[in-house]
Amino acid sequence: MKKDTHPNYQPIIFHDVTCNKSFLISSTLNPKETMEYEDGKEYPVYKIETSSESHPFYTGKGRIETKEGRIAKFRKKYTSSK
Repeated sequence: MKKDTHPNYQPIIFHDVTCNKSFLISSTLNPKETMEYEDGKEYPVYKIETSSESHPFYTGKGRIETKEGRIAKFRKKYTSSK
């Protein structure tokens, strides 16, 4: 393999700022900030807004869709009631 062709693969903290949760995952990202993880070591940190801890699909706190279809909604909205 050629030298210096592959990016540095290192452990990085992905910090969900919405719910203040952190995940330690290896990645090729190179963030400038660092943060101390649960194990007491300091790692580079990449801040994210949504993760499996805060996304409505995974938490079950998503909006509930109505059972009425799009065509029925359209007809209800645009039928003339005279």
